Amino acid sequence: MSVVRMNITIPKELAEQIYKFTPPRKRSLFVAEALRQKVKEIQHERIEKALEEGYKTRKEESQSIAKEFEFLDLEGWDEY
Repeated sequence: MSVVRMNITIPKELAEQIYKFTPPRKRSLFVAEALRQKVKEIQHERIEKALEEGYKTRKEESQSIAKEFEFLDLEGWDEY
């Protein structure tokens, strides 16, 4: 795995918390894991949003298809 050195600025309070929770030689790994998790979360949110928009766009078409085949869904069921 190749690495890139970055110079970032974060709030002092956040840096102090990181210093408390991680040993000196593990901070880069800690930050990388936190960023990886955040990126994964953003990707997941974007996928969910795209799916939701797709479902909304296809809503009428899906309802039309379901209505067209409704008689088959009910075929063979006993009358209540």
